Amino acid sequence: MIPSRTTHGEGERSARTVVRLLKARRLFRSQPFIILLVIIFLSIVIPFFNPVFLTIRNFQTVLQQSSVTGIASLCMVLLMVSGGLDFSIGSVISLTCVIVAKLVEREMSTVTAVLIGLSVATACGAVNGLIIAKSKCPPIIITLGMLYVYYGIALNIAQGRFLNLFGRFELLGSSTVLFVPFPIVVWIVMVVLLIVLLRYTKFGRRLYAMGSNEEAAFLAGISVDLNKVIAYTLNGLIAGIAAVVLISRLGSVIANVGADYALRALSAAVIGGVSFEGGRGTVIGAVLGVILLGIVYNAMNILGITAYFQNIVLGIIVVSAVVFSNLGKLKR
Repeated sequence: MIPSRTTHGEGERSARTVVRLLKARRLFRSQPFIILLVIIFLSIVIPFFNPVFLTIRNFQTVLQQSSVTGIASLCMVLLMVSGGLDFSIGSVISLTCVIVAKLVEREMSTVTAVLIGLSVATACGAVNGLIIAKSKCPPIIITLGMLYVYYGIALNIAQGRFLNLFGRFELLGSSTVLFVPFPIVVWIVMVVLLIVLLRYTKFGRRLYAMGSNEEAAFLAGISVDLNKVIAYTLNGLIAGIAAVVLISRLGSVIANVGADYALRALSAAVIGGVSFEGGRGTVIGAVLGVILLGIVYNAMNILGITAYFQNIVLGIIVVSAVVFSNLGKLKR
């Protein structure tokens, strides 16, 4: 008996329905979706303790204060999905800030100073990538070492003093695009660019393949070393852009100005579901991780919670996120 067209059409519809249900189930169980629910929950609960939290001005403040961490977290996403890691981005941010400030002090034009700073940051990323690719050493060890190298260079340039920006970046920091502050605009643009890079380009797919199984990626014809160098070079450029955004919010800089950003960026990426093992994670997840951290910090400041306790809360959030992301493996 030959199946009728009606039966065949019903079978296709049933198959599509099953696929949709599976996709919906995967979405609802994903870490970024859970983080989004937590953000919504906090946004509902916190105003009961302090109504100031639920204002447009406060949300704008949260995003503006989180912009540098947000851009830095993109560095972690770019590298972690490929199986890499970079603990030196905080020092790269510091070095870029110090170089730009030093050049501004010597009366160089702002545009030229920024371009030189971005070039140095990009070069730092390229050096990291070359050492990691050619030495085959763990990225965590290499970048921890380079953290001290770049920080030492920044210290030597700054000579332990504050470097004045002479208000050169005040307009940049206070400017808006359609009522959106400049740091947030830069963050949004960087997010969109990285989503396109990772999702819609061969380079992005190669990074995910390398993170899933580097040996298999190599056997499939992917130039692993070249793609690592490119990824770390782009990572340096992104860190440089984060430094420029940070400068736009400061009146002066010192050598340790970017010290905390590597750990903040890593925390946000991990909270957003980016895996240490590579091959898994999204830009949107990291963005939600940054927003969650920004909201938690802002809420604790509004509620008058001390900085000492804030670090404890941050640690609990990071550990909880890592444990949650590992539950799937425990079940298997």
